[in-house]
Amino acid sequence: MAKLLGRVAIALALLCGTAGAQGRSPAAQRGFNFVSANCARCHAIDKVSPSPLAIAPPFRTIHTKYPIVYLEEALAEGIRTGHPEMPQFDELDTEQIDDLIAYLKSLEK
Repeated sequence: MAKLLGRVAIALALLCGTAGAQGRSPAAQRGFNFVSANCARCHAIDKVSPSPLAIAPPFRTIHTKYPIVYLEEALAEGIRTGHPEMPQFDELDTEQIDDLIAYLKSLEK
């Protein structure tokens, strides 16, 4: 029974992920792919889940602290701060920044 419930949960997660992807612009989808690969270990990157690391803010709340476009400069220079567990990121290129900003803005809706 536990295996069946686990399979159902995985199937639902995949369906939800696909449904969310259908409403994203290509840039927002690339941003989602970036955060999935680089940020999801600590941060919630969707609209409902808690962050895996409690001190890492969910990405859906970032816009409540300051306008998302303010991140462009920080992303261009590289992220050196954040929560204590956060790795340092070197500067991102313009397309990566645009994609990441597009994804973060998609969480505001």
